[in-house]
Amino acid sequence: MHYDPIKQTLGKLFNRFIITRKLFYHLLDVLLLRTWHIHKELRQFSKKRKASGKLNVLDAGSGFGQYSYYLARKHPQWNILGVDVKADEIEACNAFFEKAGLGNARFELGDLTVFRKEKAFDLVLSVDVMEHIEADEKVFSHFFHSLKTGGMLLINTPSDQGGSDVADQDDESFIGEHVRDGYGKMEMEEKLKRAGFDKVEIYYTYGKPGKISWRLSMKYPIMLLGVSRFFLVLLPFYYLLVMPFALLLNMADVRLKHDSGTGLMVKAFKK
Repeated sequence: MHYDPIKQTLGKLFNRFIITRKLFYHLLDVLLLRTWHIHKELRQFSKKRKASGKLNVLDAGSGFGQYSYYLARKHPQWNILGVDVKADEIEACNAFFEKAGLGNARFELGDLTVFRKEKAFDLVLSVDVMEHIEADEKVFSHFFHSLKTGGMLLINTPSDQGGSDVADQDDESFIGEHVRDGYGKMEMEEKLKRAGFDKVEIYYTYGKPGKISWRLSMKYPIMLLGVSRFFLVLLPFYYLLVMPFALLLNMADVRLKHDSGTGLMVKAFKK
């Protein structure tokens, strides 16, 4: 299934007014389990760097801009740069952030296989991006060079333990735009260390609770929208039924340590 047409439909629906885009961001924060994990790591990062004051952040593959929005509101003293290859999303983000009065975040068109700013950022954030890029080691190298000494790279991506809804080698990825189904922990660590990172920490997300939550809150609704956009009308009623269960499952997934999972949370440090 190709996810981009569905994303474009949602973008057009929620981009009409500033209040609907804010609502969209809040819905993504609640619905997407990966956002729960990312926010947890960002809170820990900000606590450790609180004394640093003003920080520069790269949102690499910014998409709808929901993570830039979260950081821009939480940390008005930080400067956030969002980079993405999709011109329509860059334009929409810049327009929204200007209307929302969030002048500490801006967005520009860029290809991560090319984009590089030497020692410019304290934090590089890349959420569900690397599974879309074939030349991943080139991008990891750019991330390393773009970080300041002491900076951190935070990546969320599918794992090779069933990521992209792939259970075995004969399965097709649930998201047609993915160039790889997921990363192994050792594979990811080796690639990041070849890129120059000194220290790498990786753990699984989307364990047993997260897998169930993902199916309820994301997979089944996306499948319905893939059949017909008419199901947009039914989604609010569907979520009223499933969300209490999905939220409890998300909470469990964030709090538990998983021996395996369909997602990887990756932290890499430049000393």
